[in-house]
Amino acid sequence: MTTVESGVPADTGRSSVKGWLAVLAVTLGIFSLMTSELLPVGLLTPVGTALDVSEGTAGLMVTVPGLVAAVSAPLVTVATGRIDRRIVLVVLIGLMGAANLASAFATSFTVVLIARFLIGISVGGFWSIAGGIALRLVPAKHVARATAVIFGGVETASVLGVPLGTFIGDMSSWRTAFGAVGILGLVSLACMLFLMPKIPAEQSISFSALPKVFKTNAGVRIGIALTFLVITGHFLAYTFVRPILQEDGIRAGSIGALLLTFGVAGICGNFIAGALITKSLRKTVMGISVVLTAGMVILAVVDTNIFTAGVILVLWGLGYGAVPVTFQSWIMDAAPEATEAATSLYVSAFNLSIALGALFGGFAVDGIGATSVLWIGAALAFAALFVVGGSRRATTAEPAAAP
Repeated sequence: MTTVESGVPADTGRSSVKGWLAVLAVTLGIFSLMTSELLPVGLLTPVGTALDVSEGTAGLMVTVPGLVAAVSAPLVTVATGRIDRRIVLVVLIGLMGAANLASAFATSFTVVLIARFLIGISVGGFWSIAGGIALRLVPAKHVARATAVIFGGVETASVLGVPLGTFIGDMSSWRTAFGAVGILGLVSLACMLFLMPKIPAEQSISFSALPKVFKTNAGVRIGIALTFLVITGHFLAYTFVRPILQEDGIRAGSIGALLLTFGVAGICGNFIAGALITKSLRKTVMGISVVLTAGMVILAVVDTNIFTAGVILVLWGLGYGAVPVTFQSWIMDAAPEATEAATSLYVSAFNLSIALGALFGGFAVDGIGATSVLWIGAALAFAALFVVGGSRRATTAEPAAAP
């Protein structure tokens, strides 16, 4: 999501229709990438069973790309600073598609992890460049809206792509789900080749800007801390929601439908948060913390059936669906003069938190039990309340809500 291209381009000669088609192609690429990164969440049990690894070890399929994406976001941006941005995006999305197809035919868990490593490179590099690409595609008056559409690909993948992938896996096999995402990546590649214009490189974010904005901007530091607590807590528990539900007696064939319910609730949470942050960004963050904590705690203490599990996942989905738009607004508004560096830190923190959540969740599942991740995740989400509560003393004013 790092806005690596700077400056508002002139509108001369730019076709709004062609620009929007290019925006949609990039959005499809972001959607397929983020779905690919998070797809194993719903398929841990069948993948682990097929490749003879524990569910905790299978969680490395989420940890590895998250860690790699956190590092590759700035590295790929700097390394490809002189290359046409369309070429970079096409290569990265093609790498993701090939890696998923390799996973679909893998006969060992080692091959899957190598493929997940490559996916991490794709996610970090693509995400870091695509966030600012709207500036180069549409007239200036449409940039804000086009950027929101591109970010919508991240949101939709988080709350809808994973459940759909799980549903495909349940109806056929986990290999079919990985293959489907791989084919989706290749479709995205074709769309970008035919719909995107040449986009010569202009300016890349420098490494020196990252520590500077973190050191001097308290609002950015608070936003990164909130991201770490909430995203780590969420994925520490959500990565293992399938084995948790199955321990409660939910049939494997119903998991996909339940995660789809989670996804629909998440989309609703996104729109609700969009309205709430215009009134109070700080209170919206606090509400997210409370809702996520409640969802995880209730799932831990209640004996679930298909109905109660659905209700709890709706609550949880509402909370998580509100996270990306709310936290992105916090970061952007905390550093209006350094959005490139601030959002680069945010995307690294987001992906690192996904990886750490899945990693430590795997340790907890293997060492303590599946339900333990719900309590740990809830504790981290609840801790965000104290960060928000203390943020008034660290900043002179509450960040204004994004338009």
